[in-house]
Amino acid sequence: MSTHELYTEPVSTSTWDVPLTGDARFTWEYDDGRDRLLALYQKGKDRQWDSTKRIDWDLEVDPHDVLGVPDQSLAIYGSRYWDMLSPREIGELRRHSASWQFSQFVHGEQGAMITAARIVESVPDLDSKFYSATQAMDEARHVELFSRFLQEKIGLVYPINTKLQDLLQETLTDSRWDMPYLGMQVLIEGLALAAFGVIRDVTTKPLPKQILAYVMQDEARHVAFGRLALRDYYRQLSAAELREREEFVIEGCHLMRDRIRGREIWTNFGIDPAEVDELVKNSPYMRMFQGLLFSRIVPCVKDIGLWSERIQATFEEMGVLEASKGDLDALMGRDEEIAERLDAERFAAEEAARKAEVDAVIAGESAVG
Repeated sequence: MSTHELYTEPVSTSTWDVPLTGDARFTWEYDDGRDRLLALYQKGKDRQWDSTKRIDWDLEVDPHDVLGVPDQSLAIYGSRYWDMLSPREIGELRRHSASWQFSQFVHGEQGAMITAARIVESVPDLDSKFYSATQAMDEARHVELFSRFLQEKIGLVYPINTKLQDLLQETLTDSRWDMPYLGMQVLIEGLALAAFGVIRDVTTKPLPKQILAYVMQDEARHVAFGRLALRDYYRQLSAAELREREEFVIEGCHLMRDRIRGREIWTNFGIDPAEVDELVKNSPYMRMFQGLLFSRIVPCVKDIGLWSERIQATFEEMGVLEASKGDLDALMGRDEEIAERLDAERFAAEEAARKAEVDAVIAGESAVG
């Protein structure tokens, strides 16, 4: 079935063409490289995996309860709009909410795939080209598995959010080679990684937990790559050049904050999005969720050297400045551990099931004998 048959509203069947600017850069230095980036490149090669084999696609998913999270996770919970919904309509709202979230994931991952390819082309040093090539493969895998999850398990797809589309366009059309890093590796990937983490930790359903845990194992490396590359480069920039990057971060963070409100969902249910904005603002669950979504971006921005009073004031106004104390390396280590533990638990369970099956066969043969 074509994805276009699953969209909540008609989407153009033609491609979205973003004109690219800037130079494609070749380098003739093949031996020099930064050890930490080359170590990430090696890890990127070692950690390639096949989504058709590592993910247990036989697991059932109820499209009206995709994540198994409480009703409080929906912004209109407890409002007059909620009281007007029947149980069937609440189930459909849950389906739309999960579809919208995973649809933005798949659109963002396609943007990440294209941006990684752009970095291979435009970045001047070979070690970064090496790593970005592995990232492009990672992102292709993520697009594959998120689109499969949407089509086979939810059966509904939302178009790309306009705020995400705006940030992708700004990221890809800037001629400076470092801007795809800043827009994608720090802002879009940073927000996605935090969103993946929140959902991974709250979902009670095994298939989305698997998908997000394994994707996060890749994405943690990608954000680390952006940090290493930009931290070195931004030490060389003038105050005026740094200010231009800070402007980009501030605008991008506002776009990301507005994106996560999911206004398209409420429009489809005949609810005024502006009123839902107020409900989001007053919902303890949604405030917690939004605060956690910047837990990766804020310390990363600080780490790469974009930490002026103006940047800090922006994060203060958004209520996320406290996230600057976060330990990105510890978070990345936890992402690795969760994925590895999930693998170990799954394979241990499979091994136990196989052993029980063999034991049953042996017992049956003994009884016959």
